[in-house]
Amino acid sequence: MKMEKPKNRLEVCLSPAIYDKHADDNNLVVIVDILRATSSICAAIHNGVKAIIPVSTVEEAREMKRQGYMVASERDGYVLDFADFGNSPFNFTPEIVKGKEIVYSTTNGTRCIHMASHSKALLIGSFLNISSLADWLIEQDSPVLIFCASWKDRFSLEDTVFAGALSERLMNSGKFETVCDAVTASLDLWSIAKNDLHGYIQKAAQKGRLASKGMDDSIEYCLTADQTRTIPAFQDDRLIDISGTKTES
Repeated sequence: MKMEKPKNRLEVCLSPAIYDKHADDNNLVVIVDILRATSSICAAIHNGVKAIIPVSTVEEAREMKRQGYMVASERDGYVLDFADFGNSPFNFTPEIVKGKEIVYSTTNGTRCIHMASHSKALLIGSFLNISSLADWLIEQDSPVLIFCASWKDRFSLEDTVFAGALSERLMNSGKFETVCDAVTASLDLWSIAKNDLHGYIQKAAQKGRLASKGMDDSIEYCLTADQTRTIPAFQDDRLIDISGTKTES
């Protein structure tokens, strides 16, 4: 009798504050910061950025600017005084960024990239690339952790809803199993939000933070599925597109 191949583990980490509970060198980790870091990264690479260099601190970003790099950097939604632009996906237009290496530093998302850099592979997820990302993950033979960047270690509604959307696709493939309550919770939230995603995300605290600064113009775009087939991945201290490739077993 042919033995059924074991399914791979699927987990969701709801905050960087508990990442150590999920960390595993064998994981394929998907970093999620829907409003707006990971959406902007996907948009930037789709529009021709050669590579994105994520740095955790303002000091690192400032030093890279001195070295001549173009810098996208913000804290709490505000563009830093030395940066070329901030964290909106609309900043990364082809005429500005095509062919360039850009240094990137945000309040939440870039810190998570460095936290999880030990993993088998580290990928960037957003609604913009959800289908290509899900297809790629399903093709691999590895456990997956969806890592929500959250807001300063606090629960994030939009990141968790996306975790549910991606989890649904992975679980429906029949190649994953889970005993993670965060996966169940994210799937339940997605089931509530999916029929009117933009309307549901109006409840999100981050939507209010962006609106209070006049920076909520990109929210609808960030919630729009399949704007790109790009799959940004962290390799050699840079984010590059790996769509069409497969990790080594």
